[in-house]
Amino acid sequence: MGEEAQAAPGTGASATRIAFIGLGHMGGPMAANLVAAGYSVTGFDVVPAALEAAAAAGVVVAESSAAAADGADVIITMLPAGKHVFAALEGEGPGGGLLAAAKPGSLFLECSTISVDDARTAHELIVASGHRGLDAPVSGGVMGAEAGTLTFMVGGSPDDFAAAGPLFDVMGRRIVLCGGPGAGQAAKVCNNMILGVSMIAVSEAFVLGEKLGLTHEALFDVAAHASGQCWSLTTNCPVPGPVPTSPANRDYQPGFAGALMAKDLGLAVEALNATGVDAVLGRSAEEIYREFSLHGGAGTDFSGIINSIRKASNNTGSD
Repeated sequence: MGEEAQAAPGTGASATRIAFIGLGHMGGPMAANLVAAGYSVTGFDVVPAALEAAAAAGVVVAESSAAAADGADVIITMLPAGKHVFAALEGEGPGGGLLAAAKPGSLFLECSTISVDDARTAHELIVASGHRGLDAPVSGGVMGAEAGTLTFMVGGSPDDFAAAGPLFDVMGRRIVLCGGPGAGQAAKVCNNMILGVSMIAVSEAFVLGEKLGLTHEALFDVAAHASGQCWSLTTNCPVPGPVPTSPANRDYQPGFAGALMAKDLGLAVEALNATGVDAVLGRSAEEIYREFSLHGGAGTDFSGIINSIRKASNNTGSD
């Protein structure tokens, strides 16, 4: 886990039972990696297909979130939005009841991407119920979840951070304690605002290059080794070819879906409004991705924004 914290004594696969709530595109591979590392993982998801995939990876499937949490030492949640997190913590029905079902002193790792205010409220609820909690959103997309190379941005106490260290090490490569409760979500909001803006900039540059007669490979070979270098270019390149593993080579199958980028940028704008920060590019990126999501881009990778830029530029582009 780098230099930020050491694993707590007595923790490990043989001593830790995990409940994993939310087994979708991100949660499923994360849970599978924990199973592969020797942890006992019981999971729940409201989507039957997600449960089937998790079971195939060795996750014990529970009939409800509360049943999954029964007897667990650690409860990990990976859910779409704040309302789903609160429903899981306090709600009724198969997807709820975690706080009541968890044994006293359980450690909650809230890995969803939600607002800073929601993260702090969730932490207060967790602590008031006699448990411990960290907000720990991730970056790295589905590929990072599958490879166990996610970045975790964590908010909470140093002791709880250290206790969760062995689990973070299985699921991620870079784990950073960003501060107290809510600090992990704050870091995630800032990071994804950078990501959204940079993908738009990289996509605009490729479309401009097409107009100017540059091949994709030529522009990539220059920018990837010059001052234009960034993750949106060298890892998630929005054109097929230069980076064979990027979603552009799979007809923009996510990856990180446009709807999720629109959601995360909405959280960024919410934070900008609350703090009074003058962020022209962040707000523009939110508008661009909101339109992209509403007009066919919700289920495609966020790098597919390049196709919207081409369309607006009356340019069909080149492969």
